Amino acid sequence: MKTVGIVAEYNPFHAGHAWHIAQTRQLFQEETAVVAVMSGNWVQRGECAIFDKWTRARAALEGGVDLVLELPTLWAVSSAEGFARGAVGLLRAAGVVDALSFGSESGRLEDLCQAAQALDSPPCRAALRAELDRGLPFAQARQNALTSVLGGRADLLRGANDSLAVEYLRAAEGTLSPIAVLRQGAGHDGGDHPVYPSASFLREKIWAGELPAENPASLRLCERAVLARLRTMELEDWSALPDSGGAEGLPQRLMSAARAASSLEEFYALAKTKRYAHARIRRLALWAFLGLRACDRPAAPTYLRVLSANGRGRQVLKEMKDRASLPILTKPAHGRGLLELEARCTDLYGLCRRTVPPCGLEWIASPVILP
Repeated sequence: MKTVGIVAEYNPFHAGHAWHIAQTRQLFQEETAVVAVMSGNWVQRGECAIFDKWTRARAALEGGVDLVLELPTLWAVSSAEGFARGAVGLLRAAGVVDALSFGSESGRLEDLCQAAQALDSPPCRAALRAELDRGLPFAQARQNALTSVLGGRADLLRGANDSLAVEYLRAAEGTLSPIAVLRQGAGHDGGDHPVYPSASFLREKIWAGELPAENPASLRLCERAVLARLRTMELEDWSALPDSGGAEGLPQRLMSAARAASSLEEFYALAKTKRYAHARIRRLALWAFLGLRACDRPAAPTYLRVLSANGRGRQVLKEMKDRASLPILTKPAHGRGLLELEARCTDLYGLCRRTVPPCGLEWIASPVILP
């Protein structure tokens, strides 16, 4: 049985995700198992997921995935490089995944592979350092550096999915066969589409009450709690965050913005500069609210957490028991000593929901199991 890995947020799961899964299956004549590594309750844009991780893991099974593993918060809310490194690391640690399938705006797999190789080459690294020294934000500096090596082929980094795909390829280091599936419908953070609307469009519809939803979540519901945390942080607290750029004066800027802002959007605006992109500021604010520090994130994930599985997924789990290089957590009790930090993040996620649940959900919620 071929086993293909997918990295996703499913925030929320939609028709475009189902298309990706169906196209992935069609590439193989034999029976194919699909394993998704999915962000938990917090996502890479520096926000909470619209639905909790167990609800989204169930939707993934109903949409064609066989087994869902959790991408822990420490990697889920990281930069694209950290996000990819954590997710691909989990797929590799499972010991059963043969290939990695990802959505792509271009579908140019050969160019994506060349970009991944070029980014780790000495000429590109030197060009990247020079661009960063000019004060450019990382994304633009990387684009310029890659263009200096690959010319016009570097334009694929302008697509959000293609840019992330390059990071997947770098993290995989040739150990997983890559599959690029051409993305359908509205672009990343785009708008409506008659068949494939974007996740951001659906989130707004859900939050506005225009789509049915049970107890959705939004960071705006606990905005003052976040601001309270940011206002009480000292310079050393900001410096302890990942990618805070202590030598560049960012911690001081963040602290000043936190003490002047009366809303999160104002905080983002005050802290943002040409060099410090909005997405980076959002993630730093979230790390601060969750009480996370750079030193909390180990070099690689330390466990495989099962969120949901169907019959085929349970077959994959049986194989993983003999081949996985990390402990597999299938019951809440298995997580003692490993999930304490994740449990805190889940408790704080509860404050973002319209109906706030009590603490401790991490220790009582079992994986979703379907036939």
